Amino acid sequence: MRLFRCARELTLNCVDARRAAGGRRSSAAKPAARGQALTTKATMKALIFDCDGVILESEDLHRRAYNATFQHFGVHCGESPVDWSESFYDKLQNTVGGGKPKMRWYFGRHGWPSSSVLGGRAPADEAEQAALVDALQDWKSDKYQKMIGSGEVEPRPGVLRLMDEARAAGLKLAVCSAATKSSVVFTLTSLLGEGRFQGLDCFLAGDDVGSKKPDPLIYREAAKRLGVSPDECVVVEDSLIGLQAASGAGMRCIITYTPSTRSQAFPGAERIISDLGGFPPNVTVAELQQRRIVQDDRVDFASDFQNADILFG
Repeated sequence: MRLFRCARELTLNCVDARRAAGGRRSSAAKPAARGQALTTKATMKALIFDCDGVILESEDLHRRAYNATFQHFGVHCGESPVDWSESFYDKLQNTVGGGKPKMRWYFGRHGWPSSSVLGGRAPADEAEQAALVDALQDWKSDKYQKMIGSGEVEPRPGVLRLMDEARAAGLKLAVCSAATKSSVVFTLTSLLGEGRFQGLDCFLAGDDVGSKKPDPLIYREAAKRLGVSPDECVVVEDSLIGLQAASGAGMRCIITYTPSTRSQAFPGAERIISDLGGFPPNVTVAELQQRRIVQDDRVDFASDFQNADILFG
């Protein structure tokens, strides 16, 4: 009898969640697949955000800034000018973390380019390769900052709300990005505001660690600086690379995917949702503190009763 009452209560809660959402398909009410719903107590002391793709929808902004840089410096691999298409950049940014590694990866496969940086010729040695990449990245970062500073870019839905909830709950708050520090600082102060940025308990950029994501080093370093255990941290990421870094550090991870990462598999992710917004919110700090629920809002279910079957089957 007691088991029956518990099952009935869970079923009603599931139905009520759908009704409260106004009938929409809410990621907060759907598990990922049969048998994947899991509720447990979870200790949480820190909330850590990635920047690009999580705090802002940045992929196409970066691509446009890179292409403007290649055009400005006349970057050519052989006879062809370098220009990264949307489809190519989607694959690139989901394969290689960090700006300079992206260019090194590309040039290593397509040939080191000629450009006005070196007077119209290609780099002759590793030192000149490094100088070329540094010059291109510096100009690109400046261009990207100007785009961010134009006022046309806003944080992704729910980011500021979740940050403020974490602060109100007494949690440590951090941002860990693979991008260069100057670029991330400008982005965060522009989108979060000076107060929220200065209030972070930890901020790490790609310059601060020796290895880029998917290496877990940046998240391990964040836990160390925050003074918490990795398993007491929840990371918000948008890509498989970020998930691998967070998981490798022993941290819980939720995914707020973007159009370019939606089709990726996210093994081990606690939640896979379109964004942190919604009404009611897709994710709250209270939920993260009290329970761990595996769910994926990319999967549609026929009815609340099917959801109940998933929970109980």
